[in-house]
Amino acid sequence: MSTFVDKTDILIKAGKGGNGAVSFRREKYVAKGGPDGGDGGHGGNVVFCVDPGENTLIRFRYKRKFIAENGEDGKGKRCHGKNGEDLVIPVPPGTVIRDKESGRIMFDLSHDKEFVAAKGGRGGWGNAHFATPTRQVPQFANPGLPGQEREITLEIKMLADVGLLGFPSVGKSTFISRASAARPKVAAYHFTTLSPVLGVVSLDAERHFVMADLPGLIEGAGEGAGLGHQFLRHVERCRLFIHIVDGAGSEGRDPLEDIRIINKELETYDPALLSHPQIIVANKEDLGISEETRLALREECDRKGWKLFYISAESGQGVREVIEEAAKLLSTLPPLKEYEADYVEEEKAELDYRNQRTTVTRDGDVWVVEGEWLCKFIQQINFADRDQVRYFQKVMKDSGVEDAMQTAGVKDGDTVDIYGLEFDYVY
Repeated sequence: MSTFVDKTDILIKAGKGGNGAVSFRREKYVAKGGPDGGDGGHGGNVVFCVDPGENTLIRFRYKRKFIAENGEDGKGKRCHGKNGEDLVIPVPPGTVIRDKESGRIMFDLSHDKEFVAAKGGRGGWGNAHFATPTRQVPQFANPGLPGQEREITLEIKMLADVGLLGFPSVGKSTFISRASAARPKVAAYHFTTLSPVLGVVSLDAERHFVMADLPGLIEGAGEGAGLGHQFLRHVERCRLFIHIVDGAGSEGRDPLEDIRIINKELETYDPALLSHPQIIVANKEDLGISEETRLALREECDRKGWKLFYISAESGQGVREVIEEAAKLLSTLPPLKEYEADYVEEEKAELDYRNQRTTVTRDGDVWVVEGEWLCKFIQQINFADRDQVRYFQKVMKDSGVEDAMQTAGVKDGDTVDIYGLEFDYVY
């Protein structure tokens, strides 16, 4: 029997970009062949997608490291290196992806979506990019950039409209087997259900919803006792709770006290759960429910505004009425909760520009700015993006490049070349 795993930590690493090539055209009968080094391929991304057939994270128990393919290096004749293949990782519906270090949500795979959790590195430019009228034989190319690497937490939060609450052995598994086609294990001992069971309840062609039979709670679950948080994380998305109690007290428990204990555990875990509508279902009516218990349950439900039903899940008596009421309530409630991402990508640490060597020389009418750090830095900038252009301008100022240019004699309107990037200088 497979083990239910609903939370795990893994390491993901996107592919590195391939290096640009340094190459020159060399063909018979072709004079003065110029630079023709191709660009490196981009590294593959790490992508998560929804697999409707999965309901557990068991496949991540023994494999914890996932690495996408690197991009290939560029080649001569301006041949672009092959891009690395994306690594696509299927996960169950309802999987929430968190940054492990901060615990913040990166993405909620509640529906048929994909999420790029780690981006592959850009491929390096080949030397063909750096040829200019004043520098016709560039002897350099850019290296590929590394892909993103991060530790993340995968956590399933079950996608169910209705969650069944109740202590062990109150009849939740029998109820869902009566209300849907789900067939969970039913036995006369506590914690028969060790993992959530989903069932689709269909009343007619237009009305249907998903119900989850969740592992039984015990006192202290809100603080992690028993199945604890492993159970409680699955109730967060539920729009409605059907709270089942043993109305007959067949195991010596007080059904009213059970209701209070479980709601206290919900409040301990997340006070917002108490705002979810509840239907109270007193099961085992076939065993006899005392008038005293009926009166106490009625008073509590009237006080809380809950609907109360008496059923026998064993025989099926009253089950239809409960699911009819559930469907009626669901039609008035908001859709399933979807978690908003609150993870903010940390800005990449700026290079340490102190003590970096930068030279400014004149080549005819063009000022040439060079420096090993500049060669690596300029490839990281997408000049089609305004924010990155502003960042580039800030670095030029903060690093002292602008001062060096002015000291060398660069004036307004002069042409400046920084590793193939040519622009008119504006002071």
